[in-house]
Amino acid sequence: MSEMTAEQAWIAKELSWLSFNERVLQEAADPSVPIIQRIRYLGIFSNNLDEFFRVRVADVRRLAAFSTPSKQEDYKALMEEIHQKVLKLQRRFDATYSANLKELRRRKIYIVNERQLDEAQTEYVRGYFHSHIQQELVPILLDDTNPMPELNDASIYLAIKLSYEGQVRFALLEVPTTRIERFVRIPGRKGKRGKVLITLENMIRVCLPQVFRGIFPLDSAEAYTVKLTRDAELELSEEVTQTFVEKMAQSLKRRRKGDPVRFVYDAQMPNDLMEYLVKRLGLGRLDSMIPGGRYHNSKDFMRFPNLGPAYLDAKALPKIRVPEIDAADNILSCMREQDILLFYPYHSFDYLTDLLKTAAIDPAVKSIRISLYRVASNSHVVDALLNAVANHKEVTVVVELQARFDEEANIALSQRLTDGGVNVILGVPGLKVHSKLISISRQEGNLQKYYTHVGTGNFNEKTAEVYTDFSLLTYDQAIGDEVAKVFDFIAYTYKRHEFKHLAVSPLNSRERVLDNVQGEIDAARAGKECGITLKCNNLVDRELVDKLYEASQAGVPVRLIVRGMCSLLPGVPGVSENIEAISIVDGYLEHPRVYIFRNRGKPKYYISSADLMTRNIDFRVEVTCPVYSPVLQKRIQNIIDIQWTDNVKARMIDASQSNDFRPRKKSSAKVRSQLQIHSYLATGKLPRLPKLDYRPRVKLKKGKKSKKG
Repeated sequence: MSEMTAEQAWIAKELSWLSFNERVLQEAADPSVPIIQRIRYLGIFSNNLDEFFRVRVADVRRLAAFSTPSKQEDYKALMEEIHQKVLKLQRRFDATYSANLKELRRRKIYIVNERQLDEAQTEYVRGYFHSHIQQELVPILLDDTNPMPELNDASIYLAIKLSYEGQVRFALLEVPTTRIERFVRIPGRKGKRGKVLITLENMIRVCLPQVFRGIFPLDSAEAYTVKLTRDAELELSEEVTQTFVEKMAQSLKRRRKGDPVRFVYDAQMPNDLMEYLVKRLGLGRLDSMIPGGRYHNSKDFMRFPNLGPAYLDAKALPKIRVPEIDAADNILSCMREQDILLFYPYHSFDYLTDLLKTAAIDPAVKSIRISLYRVASNSHVVDALLNAVANHKEVTVVVELQARFDEEANIALSQRLTDGGVNVILGVPGLKVHSKLISISRQEGNLQKYYTHVGTGNFNEKTAEVYTDFSLLTYDQAIGDEVAKVFDFIAYTYKRHEFKHLAVSPLNSRERVLDNVQGEIDAARAGKECGITLKCNNLVDRELVDKLYEASQAGVPVRLIVRGMCSLLPGVPGVSENIEAISIVDGYLEHPRVYIFRNRGKPKYYISSADLMTRNIDFRVEVTCPVYSPVLQKRIQNIIDIQWTDNVKARMIDASQSNDFRPRKKSSAKVRSQLQIHSYLATGKLPRLPKLDYRPRVKLKKGKKSKKG
């Protein structure tokens, strides 16, 4: 590796994000992963890529268009790098898809196209088309005299070329996947074993002439799948006469007409149809045009059915009970005795809803305050809050209307809560409220006592089944008082509070994290125990990255577990040779934020709602909370240590962005951290883990190999 300066040791977050999605694609290609789960990983990859273009590429595209001339060239170069990387990933996706189809066929599960049907299957498809599909179709004939229809970027379309009497017409047809399942099971071939699926768009292809029946004497009809991705950024006007909800609703309507940022098309599409669509859609040189196969919107693979035996799918891990809670009279009395740390999905989210249900009917509870960013449809959390109002509690809910892609759901949620008598606060002007807080006020004698929740994930029963997240439940009145102050800050944004225990964005989070890193630098220089462990989703804040480089150069061992974007480059001589980083991609999505500082042998432990991104540190309401219980500190350390030793699902993050799996010695046992953590929480027994060294490392000149002191 050529020598880099700290300024050069940086990768654009967009390229780092694509590296993360490549790790998801690795799981789709891993033969050790059950085949149905591999197919669903293809869906996750595709869904991720859709959001990437809607949000991150859209941002770069705007910067490339509107920055100063010198910066424009940098952003255009980045757009080209993104485009080339996406094309490479698309080729890998297509190869992985083909390999997985072959594996499905080996298991007697077939996905067929319209050309592979026998006569009986074709007749079945025609019958299904007439009874289920035809009435849902709304074909649009295209011509230059009428406006181009606005394509919905959540849908796929068939771009159709119609030939008749020597003439050619073009049409568009939305495939109704929101109303009909994308994968339809049909009878197998006579005399052959197996289960057969066909996609909805291929069923339409079988019956395409009937869609245009009686309109043209068709000679031929050809259909090619296309998909348009639009800029998802909400542009809120500053008109003071509108309420925030009204402005949000109008912005959501504009999103449906946002500028195109990606056009994915069937590479077999004829040139005349392709050129017509590019012209009419107004696609330009800053728009990504991605050729692919016949199938787009592969996010639908996330719902791919298992038609075979159970072992073809991933096996769910059983929920682990929390004996302390189960043995207590109720969860509030348990919290009075000890702090509780729940770790989803290993523990059941039902414990959290039980907390709210208990508070709702406890006569001594006077008020409940909670911040909601994303909730499940038919949420038990929301039901418990409405029940609390019915039981004469004062309930305040902070609803973040700007939760990306959940804005419409949150507008409806805020209305439902308001109608139910809840005091609803619609976020903070200029700041997203991303903290995961509950504050329950209970009258105990002459005193008001707080029962408090601080978490790393949303109050969402559905995502709690697949996202790993921590929930701290505490009766610590100092923390409870400060969480109450956070709610006060949200309600009265310009009212200032002092926070001794919590780090609260945008007030003091940056100062706290930089101070903690500086403390480890000072310890290393004094020859004392030191070390930094950060587990997060994204690490892209420039000031923090530079501070971690400074820590590395001072000899502080820095260990990073970063699921997604990581602009920091570990292992760069003279810059970051004391920094190691891994990313774990497995059946559960790694979501907690955990920050550990060795603090000269008296470690500090924090859980947080905040990723290490500038927006989270400076432009959101986030909360980082210390964990004071020695029992829970040890549990967090053990969990992080298990993850750090993962040699099955951990990939190395390095300057090459190669996503190599962490090497494992032949003599070493396999450590798949998600399974080992489940075993540890269920039994209390730890696997044998290597002892980590927290001595400061010798500071070396550039280019020399790092040694431990």
